[in-house]
Amino acid sequence: MDTYQIKKNSGRGTLANPPNRFEKIEYQFDGPAGDLPATHFYKDTSRTIISYNKSPDISIDAFINPYRGCEHGCVYCYARPNHEYLGLSAGLDFETKIFVKENAPKLLRRELSSKNWKPQTIGFSGVTDAYQPIEKHLLLTRSCLEVLAEFRNPVAIVTKNKLVSRDIDLLKELAAVHAVCVFISVTTLDSDLVNIMEPRTSRPGLRLETIRELAENNIPTGVLIGPVIPGLTDHEIPKIIEKSKQAGARFARYIMLRLPHGVKDIFESWLDTHFPDRKEKILNRIRAVRGGKLNDSTFFKRYKGEGIFADQIEQLFMVSSKKAGIMGANIKLSTTAFRLPQGQQLKLNL
Repeated sequence: MDTYQIKKNSGRGTLANPPNRFEKIEYQFDGPAGDLPATHFYKDTSRTIISYNKSPDISIDAFINPYRGCEHGCVYCYARPNHEYLGLSAGLDFETKIFVKENAPKLLRRELSSKNWKPQTIGFSGVTDAYQPIEKHLLLTRSCLEVLAEFRNPVAIVTKNKLVSRDIDLLKELAAVHAVCVFISVTTLDSDLVNIMEPRTSRPGLRLETIRELAENNIPTGVLIGPVIPGLTDHEIPKIIEKSKQAGARFARYIMLRLPHGVKDIFESWLDTHFPDRKEKILNRIRAVRGGKLNDSTFFKRYKGEGIFADQIEQLFMVSSKKAGIMGANIKLSTTAFRLPQGQQLKLNL
């Protein structure tokens, strides 16, 4: 494993490293609280960059994730258990050991050029955020967007980071052919809560500013309230929608908190630390929308939950959206402008 860059940051979503469900040993950070572990970046030697998903409750089948692991450190992140397939933990390892797909732009060009490629919308950040902090320096997401703009292949982006506004020039190119939409994910408008729950994401005000900046450049932009945490953030839905609409969001959607595998333990430990007096209320509300459990991965239930509290959250979202005059999230992107780059077309036709 080749480590090519190491850096140190303050603040972590968790210091716990729960046992990997596939391994027999574990690592727990036991250093001083003020001496947090550094972030290590490793080269990922994946041979393909587009992954495919056939889940019936997801409208996009193809995704790109230039990074594995995410330094944003969101304590609730449903993607944390993916690190266990690398022999690591869903806890601290997930946010301190980031795997970088350096060849992502090259692989993407090759795959889009293939005669087997069927033009379709590609999702960015289906697993981990494509605009996490290291992207500012490595530019892998931007380089992939350059390829997509060249091919005019549609892309849907979800991110919690203002860094997406850096790429407005490319997003405008794609918007001109109806081939892009961006969702800015907003969990809460409380900056203090963000500091402990999503330590390296952009602050709420910056996310609203990003919506405004993208909208002013005629880039179809919406807000994703995600995840909604019953008993902790669900009451913020009306204000998030109102503020997002004022910033220029055209559409909105929400997803319910998901706590698969070891994320349940990480989240419970986080509640013990930061909300011990509200822990049981929050967990009971989560169980109420998950059929008595802390997680339910059943298709069509996993994103919105079930039961009376889930219904109340849905109604609150719908009423708030209608009041704000914001559209739903059924965005149709176009593949009609897809093209092979000049010169490459001739080569492929030889």
